[in-house]
Amino acid sequence: MAENREIIVAMTGASGAAYGLRLMQRLAQSGFHQHILFSDAARVVLKQECDLILPDDVSQVPFTLAKHLDVSPEMFVNYGLKDWFSPAASGSSDIHQMVVAPCSMGTLARIATGISDNLIERAADVVLKERRHLILMPRETPLSAIHLEHMLKLSRLGVDLLPAMPGFYHRPSSLNEIVDFMVNRVLDHLHVPHTGPRWSAGDN
Repeated sequence: MAENREIIVAMTGASGAAYGLRLMQRLAQSGFHQHILFSDAARVVLKQECDLILPDDVSQVPFTLAKHLDVSPEMFVNYGLKDWFSPAASGSSDIHQMVVAPCSMGTLARIATGISDNLIERAADVVLKERRHLILMPRETPLSAIHLEHMLKLSRLGVDLLPAMPGFYHRPSSLNEIVDFMVNRVLDHLHVPHTGPRWSAGDN
């Protein structure tokens, strides 16, 4: 059951911070305990795009985030990017799912090549080596051949790639509905029930 599950949710410096925040909110509402990781660039983008300033003290981040998302701070635990003793850094931990939303091309490249200079990259490396479930939401355009080659490599390793390419067949009337479209797709891949719109033949 979702109430008993743990998950790592990371945010990097790609544009689209609203995707990551909404995902954290929806997962918290669904009873997921989240190990949350923010790159330095993600903090900059959160301030720029969402007017959210995270404290430097990692122990205070869950309270700031929970207040912003109107959920319980007990659903979050935050780690510094160099906290190599966190559960996210170890294959012996019982965390079987990880999402990076949004995922920058730099982070995607380092994951694809096995480089682990920070906890986000190390956590993803652990998920891959333990044959667990990794979801990446890349957000970039246009895509170079380098980006595409890294994505193909990760896909062949079993990574779920959900680029931030929202559909419009449900005729969204707000930015929130566009964000939710992509978040719902992530929830689908995590097998988390939701009531978001789905494609049907009647939509034609």
